[in-house]
Amino acid sequence: MSTAKTLFQKIADREIPAEFIHEDDLCFAIRDINPQAPTHLLVIPKRLIPRVAESSSDDVDVLGHLVVTSGKIARDLGLANGFRLVINNGKQAGETVPHLHVHLLAGRPMDWPPG
Repeated sequence: MSTAKTLFQKIADREIPAEFIHEDDLCFAIRDINPQAPTHLLVIPKRLIPRVAESSSDDVDVLGHLVVTSGKIARDLGLANGFRLVINNGKQAGETVPHLHVHLLAGRPMDWPPG
């Protein structure tokens, strides 16, 4: 197994700079460097969970925390009336970093079905 840190672990360890919107014991939130909406944040667990398909019952509290924290961030930013949460799993779904994270998108109409 590789011991190389993911991009998000390097950001959490302050090895790579980022604007932290939120941080607590379990997760942090930063702005996406390739935004797909006027507000596009990433809510990232500090503990490495590679992707949803590799999560386990040990991850339930962290995964729930990510969703609840995303809602709090949206409320704090005045976005509670309309935002979308997205989690990509695997390259075919658009995953670019093998470290689970929640995309919080807001500030524009969201089409359905998503692309």
